Amino acid sequence: MYLKRNVYKNLLDWKQQNRLTLEVSGTRQAGKTFIINKFADEQFARKLYINMLENSGNEFLACLDQATRWEPGQDRPQKPLHTAFLLYDNTFIDDPDTVVIIDEIQESPRIYNLVREFTRSFQCRFIVTGSYLGRILNPEFKLSAGDLTSLRIETLTFEEFADAFGEGELFLQTGLYGTSAPAAYERLKELYGLYCQTGGYPAVVTRYLETGSLQKARETLEDVIRLFCAESVRYFQDILDVAVYDNLFCSVSRLLAREKRGLDADSFSESLQKLVVHEYDSNISKAVCNRAINWLQSAGILDFAGKITECRILEFKARSRCFFTDLGLTRYFLQKAGADKAAIDGILQENFVFLELRRRMERLEHLALETPAFATYKGGEIDFFAKSLLGHECCYGIEVKSGKGQAATGQKALGDQKIDYLVMLKGNTLGGQADKVLTVPIYLFSRFRFDR
Repeated sequence: MYLKRNVYKNLLDWKQQNRLTLEVSGTRQAGKTFIINKFADEQFARKLYINMLENSGNEFLACLDQATRWEPGQDRPQKPLHTAFLLYDNTFIDDPDTVVIIDEIQESPRIYNLVREFTRSFQCRFIVTGSYLGRILNPEFKLSAGDLTSLRIETLTFEEFADAFGEGELFLQTGLYGTSAPAAYERLKELYGLYCQTGGYPAVVTRYLETGSLQKARETLEDVIRLFCAESVRYFQDILDVAVYDNLFCSVSRLLAREKRGLDADSFSESLQKLVVHEYDSNISKAVCNRAINWLQSAGILDFAGKITECRILEFKARSRCFFTDLGLTRYFLQKAGADKAAIDGILQENFVFLELRRRMERLEHLALETPAFATYKGGEIDFFAKSLLGHECCYGIEVKSGKGQAATGQKALGDQKIDYLVMLKGNTLGGQADKVLTVPIYLFSRFRFDR
């Protein structure tokens, strides 16, 4: 079953406008290999696929060994990389209508370190992809800045999820402020509730579409988690790292449920370390916790929100709150940690908004700051604070509310002109506008533009 992905347009843009090698990142099971191969099959006359975790990777390394073999006193091989690709596949043609995909490149620093030559010595195009779990600990990997451009492929967005259910046009056409028929909002609200149950891993969504069973979808998500854990643990050398990693997901979930007001400077790891030590093993240090956290962030499983003190955007404190990068993971581990339904629902909504904001901050086009951030103001908290780089570069407070919550801190900041607009995101609303307070159904937030 094919799930349409919006990232396909980014791949087309790369083919048409960029000669650099494309480095595709993203967590395991996000659909990287599938969409890359589909794009290559449809947009190029010839495709050469090498997977460094499979036999094709070993075969290409053997071809490279033969093509680069040299002894002192002999003439040096001419264009040895071209020769290696011809040895691997005698139909290889170095022209712009050929694409070479090297998957799981994190398994071979030797191949990764050839990226500069891929970019500068060939007419054909190169895509390298993988989870990069090995790279962050292996000093043999060299920086290829200037010869790479990057693209991150994540799990399905809600827009892509709606499209998988045949409601893509409904998502795009439904008004943000209550201008469409009530039935449209009800249908999207229903789908959003389902999205919060399943998350966006393609295999999980496909399983639900095939079976209509949330139980089957959850079992598939558990398979994804087991696969990722099995792959990750093989990179750990210290038994304590493995011990922390095994329990980290639930520990993060407990902190999400407990730390509603964020964390003090440099205290996320400390809070997590205290929790892990208390619940699992007193021998675990802060350094071990830090390694495990950084590992999961590099692997695309966790990411962090910052904190803005008193709505002063330059008073930014990084890594003050942690989120999962998929709603299915968020719900699964919160339930496993024993959080109650109200806490789970609230965290899911904030996690959803965090991920939508993160996509807009990936490049300096829509919003300022390195990561999404919440803000404190006069003893209260605004769920997220954003400074637009569009329009008049206004500041927005974003409140995620259920029921009839009025966002007292956000209203206070708006009245004191600490923010220019207050955006209220709710699941049970048709949306509306009242002066500088903008109410939007949360499931339509990705269509909201910060361009006032």
